Amino acid sequence: MKITWLGHACFMLEEDGYRIVLDPYTGVEGYPELDAEAHAVLCSHGHFDHAAADRVRLLPGRESPFTVRTVPCFHDDAGGALRGPNTIHVLTAGGATVAHLGDLGHPLSPEQLADIGAVDGVLVPVGGVYTVDAAGAKAACDALAPRFAVPMHYRHAPYGLPNVGGVEPFLALWPAEAVHRLKGSGFTAAADTAGVLVPRFA
Repeated sequence: MKITWLGHACFMLEEDGYRIVLDPYTGVEGYPELDAEAHAVLCSHGHFDHAAADRVRLLPGRESPFTVRTVPCFHDDAGGALRGPNTIHVLTAGGATVAHLGDLGHPLSPEQLADIGAVDGVLVPVGGVYTVDAAGAKAACDALAPRFAVPMHYRHAPYGLPNVGGVEPFLALWPAEAVHRLKGSGFTAAADTAGVLVPRFA
């Protein structure tokens, strides 16, 4: 499975030429307007920075190699009273399983952890304010125990929502040798992919 960070909380997952875009954005400070092509689009919730499906051109339909499961949760720590629901997408293809946590806003419950199940990778929000913060993101990673984690939904000037935090507080919670700053925006999730992977915005 190839995983490419398109900015903010948006990723493209590819397997055998089939593309899925998760959480396409619009109107996020610093980022150019998203311009992508995919066979399918998945959104964790309806906010502008996660549900701009019209920014993704749909490719002709074909059979998907992905299995997709969803786990309901919340965008806040008040049962959705502040910002509503959020959906975690768990995608499996090519022998790898990856969970995109969307705008997770609270600790994962034992029931949610069981529903997510075993994962190889986690795409996790780390910027706080609208989502879990660095400590909350680390706790989610510790609970899910993936081989690799990719931070998302953070400010890296001039990109990102102006009032959310950067990625450094999250990275500081890991051993230095576990953090890998990638030269590009994507990587292939292989059997030996491990640690915290920080793609570059291309």
